[in-house]
Amino acid sequence: MTQYLVQSGTLRTTVEAENSGKAALWAVHQAMQQVLPIDDDGHTVAQKSEAAGSRGVHILDREVRVSEVGAAAAAVRSLPTMDVVRQWHDMVDALDRLERLLHEGGLAA
Repeated sequence: MTQYLVQSGTLRTTVEAENSGKAALWAVHQAMQQVLPIDDDGHTVAQKSEAAGSRGVHILDREVRVSEVGAAAAAVRSLPTMDVVRQWHDMVDALDRLERLLHEGGLAA
């Protein structure tokens, strides 16, 4: 997989992904899980609050900029943040539906 530098507002992270769109999606996921109960990562609200107080909370800008690590500066791809957030929401929603189906016995093992 390729390493990408993803930047938006105060968020600066390097992620490995198959492409720049997936890198942007993962970075948005990192930002969103700071404030939403996305998955059971074992952190309590108090722990998340403490981490936000010491590290700060990532604030996203209007665009998510993604570039391959080591690529020329001209190779930056800009994606509207709200488009990436919509994709992230659709992904989380689909995973939630699958989890509910599994717990309700809606899918055969």
